[in-house]
Amino acid sequence: MKAYLQRIGRSLMLPVATLPVAALFMGIGYWIDPSGWGGNNILAAFLIKAGGTILDNLGILFAVGLAYGMSKDKDGAAALAGLVAFLTPMTLVNSAAVALFTKVDVEKVNVAFGAINNKNVFIGILAGLVAAAMYNRFSGVKLPMALSFFSGKRAVPIVTAGLMAIISALLIFIWPPVYNALVAFGEMISSMGPLGAGLYGFFNRLLIPTGLHHALNNVFWFNLAGIDDIGKFWASEGTKGITGMYQAGFFPVMMFGLPAGALAIYQCAKPEKKKVTASLMVAAAFASFFTGVTEPLEFSFMFVAWPLYVVHAALTGISMFIAAAFHWTAGFNFSAGFIDFFLSLRVPIANKPYMLIVLGLIMAVVYYVTFMFVIKKFNLMTPGREEDEEEATEDIDQFVAAGDDKFAVLANQIYNALGGASNVTSIDNCTTRLRLQVKDTGTVDQGKIKRTGMPGVKVIDNNNIQVIVGTEVQFVADEMTRLHHGGVKTSTAVKDEVANVKAIIKKQDVFAISDGTVKDITLVSDDVFSQKMMGEGFAVTPTEDGVFTPVAGTITSVFPTKHAVGIKADNGLEILVHMGIDTVSLKGEPFTVFVTEGQKVGRGQMLAKMDLAKITASGKDTDIMVVCTNSNELAHLNVTSQVVKANEVIGTIESK
Repeated sequence: MKAYLQRIGRSLMLPVATLPVAALFMGIGYWIDPSGWGGNNILAAFLIKAGGTILDNLGILFAVGLAYGMSKDKDGAAALAGLVAFLTPMTLVNSAAVALFTKVDVEKVNVAFGAINNKNVFIGILAGLVAAAMYNRFSGVKLPMALSFFSGKRAVPIVTAGLMAIISALLIFIWPPVYNALVAFGEMISSMGPLGAGLYGFFNRLLIPTGLHHALNNVFWFNLAGIDDIGKFWASEGTKGITGMYQAGFFPVMMFGLPAGALAIYQCAKPEKKKVTASLMVAAAFASFFTGVTEPLEFSFMFVAWPLYVVHAALTGISMFIAAAFHWTAGFNFSAGFIDFFLSLRVPIANKPYMLIVLGLIMAVVYYVTFMFVIKKFNLMTPGREEDEEEATEDIDQFVAAGDDKFAVLANQIYNALGGASNVTSIDNCTTRLRLQVKDTGTVDQGKIKRTGMPGVKVIDNNNIQVIVGTEVQFVADEMTRLHHGGVKTSTAVKDEVANVKAIIKKQDVFAISDGTVKDITLVSDDVFSQKMMGEGFAVTPTEDGVFTPVAGTITSVFPTKHAVGIKADNGLEILVHMGIDTVSLKGEPFTVFVTEGQKVGRGQMLAKMDLAKITASGKDTDIMVVCTNSNELAHLNVTSQVVKANEVIGTIESK
């Protein structure tokens, strides 16, 4: 259950991240026109409507965000199912639909159904979880041939709509009694004075995840039970020191308490996650202080650290009780942020509102100390303290980056051996190797990298390290980049990919790639090749510009700097033709390439021309290396000739 709630919390971060800007839009608009809510100012109207685009549709955002985030592979089909799941009860459980089903006038439908709207986060969360569960269960289902069009991901929204229709039918019977019970509870505690205000504050926060806090709000803020705290305050009617008691205690919490709690959450974050945590906490804390919109903060820890949210609800109740007990009152039209606090100062019925600032400063200290203690004492997974999603096994990680499994496995294992996000700072690649920047190369597990089958590891200095991969380095680099930015998926076929070995022995001739002299690979001046980190092979010191294919096969890569070409031979071996040493720095100027990726080539076909004079003038070596980069599949390489002519047979190569 704990892990499930943490996944919910992480998934909610996507929609929650949109809330601070919406709160600011609405807050600034309300500041410009506090009485008309945009009716008296076009700019205010525009800003309020812009913010309402998000805040008035929280249920939809939560449904789509949760469905996407909780799906097993973060697929858009899950998000679509989340939207379908939300729209179903919005259509079936609204007042008009219930009036149609029950054959009564809309005006006589229970007021509870008015709370089923786009703002309802409870319905949004329920819809998102249902949609994600349906996607994870049915996205791979295969139907009979006649229904095959609806197989797989297409089946998910259909199944989701059916299940949500059943849930909607249940809500028609369940929702009103629950709503009415909360209204009755609110009416009961309304006669308890300051204690009732404290209980209201506690349950107001506690019920936010369900959306049922509006039931209590209707009792205290509006005229449902004759209290009408908001209306009477702004009309300056009622009793000074009493009217506004169900609003005042929220100001110390929203303006001071929650921002202080955000600071505690930031300081408890892991060092490598502080920057990301700070960006969320600063925006959310400012929205809470300035506008009184607390959802960005509260939903950031509501599920991942629910005991802390209960503590927050209790502290809110205490603030409400203290403000009511001392008869310090203020009110709001929008929410209990600085804007409404400032505007309420000029309302005659407000009583000692400045004391709410004093209470707020005290609540800030209480929130900070309490949050720090509870988070650390119970090791709560607040933002920045989350457990990593990767769970390693002895040989292979359960979670790997999205993409082709073969390269995803390599990327995941290399990335973890490098130290993961806490150590890796930059990922790049050249022709055959990963060029990586890390915080400390001393923490890199080189042995683990080599056990993945990589030909070699080359430490440059304290912060730079290279991993020799081969001609398919780009695919590994792409997967590592995805992994570095958080893209993960589960894989069931990874071990099969790793264990796959070809058993058929094949033999073919090797052709000279140029006129020149054959050279033992151990004698070239680049230790990556001479130490066979790239694999077995040979070199040719050319005397002519033409470069030809050593084997028949398919061009797998032509590097942007044109100095290297990858070929997959017909027998499965992967051959790299590397023209010159350290010629990547020449940026392709001495080379003309005549083949493209995916092109089939025959033996002795011209690959490229290299301007030997220009390469020599730049101070570079002209040796051409021919290397089998998957040497683990190489049975035998035999090169017999020394002085060679292009396109003549100079040896044999066997694969296993």
